[in-house]
Amino acid sequence: MTPPTTPIQILDGGLGTTLQDHHNITFSSSETPLWSSHLLISSPATLLACQRSFIKAGSDVLLTATYQVSIEGFSRTKTPSHPDGIPREAIAPYIRTGLDVAAEAVGETGAKIALSLGPYGACMIPGQEYSGAYDAAHDDEESLYEWHLERLRLIVEAVRADGAELKDRVQYVAFETVPRLDEVRAVRRAMRAAGLEGKVPFWVVCVFPVEGRDALPDGSDVQTVVQAALGGGDLPRPWGIGVNCTKLHRLERLVQSFGEGVRNVLGEQLAHEQKPALVLYPDGTQGEVYNTTTQVWEKKGDGPGAADARPWEVQLAEVVNNARAAGHFSSFLVGGCCKASHLDIAKLRQQFQ
Repeated sequence: MTPPTTPIQILDGGLGTTLQDHHNITFSSSETPLWSSHLLISSPATLLACQRSFIKAGSDVLLTATYQVSIEGFSRTKTPSHPDGIPREAIAPYIRTGLDVAAEAVGETGAKIALSLGPYGACMIPGQEYSGAYDAAHDDEESLYEWHLERLRLIVEAVRADGAELKDRVQYVAFETVPRLDEVRAVRRAMRAAGLEGKVPFWVVCVFPVEGRDALPDGSDVQTVVQAALGGGDLPRPWGIGVNCTKLHRLERLVQSFGEGVRNVLGEQLAHEQKPALVLYPDGTQGEVYNTTTQVWEKKGDGPGAADARPWEVQLAEVVNNARAAGHFSSFLVGGCCKASHLDIAKLRQQFQ
């Protein structure tokens, strides 16, 4: 059994949807290809207000507004000073803005900052993080490793140009919504090649969007995902693994499978502190499904999970408490993804008071 002191940290919620729903921000692939990261250019003050709301709600960890940051995304972003798109050499100040805004939002609260990094698919148009259907130039582990490494180096360079190291600015690196097994391995390799191994703890969370199948979009089952994330002694091991951007009703079975995977990959006798953290931030949706073509959330009515009328935070807390009792994880980081606002995070926080 897990000791009752197994720590639980509260993560923030869905940044992009909270900006849309509570700050009247609109996004489109044509006008704002960086999506929520566009606020680094257009309105850092609005971004600060949004991120502060998550801190006030009780978040222990705040994700930076860098999920969609990429060289491609900036090159598609046209501004008065860069009418043909923002080139690589002009990206660094915006990365520093993202870190500065997060630090200002956290203030003196003691909350930690996590560098948010989406998968390659989040930077495609339309986005492919739910499908994993990548273009031919990014369709294997080697090309994805090189892409993630280039982005990590861009960020490290931006921080060093300000006289700091990444570990001085963030407490975690978060690889989020990963839909492919080869990309799980690729980000581990990239962390080492970027010189970040052992300096900044990182987590890898995957997306499980296909109803009735506990597998990544590429078909990989949870056991295989855990092996890719934790196995291979020659690669950096993430501080945490888990699930994000996935429907809440899917979590119970997925988390059980993750726990079994940890036991199978790392062994039964592993010391508690050597186990990974479990990182969970499911969608806060109430039946809405995101249409990647129209780029709007559409109500689908009675779908799977609709029978459970309990509040989102109650259902999520139950999953966490069950996993806590099973004892497969050293700690927990729990929050929300799409459609989970600061209001939901405040209620989630109350579940663990």
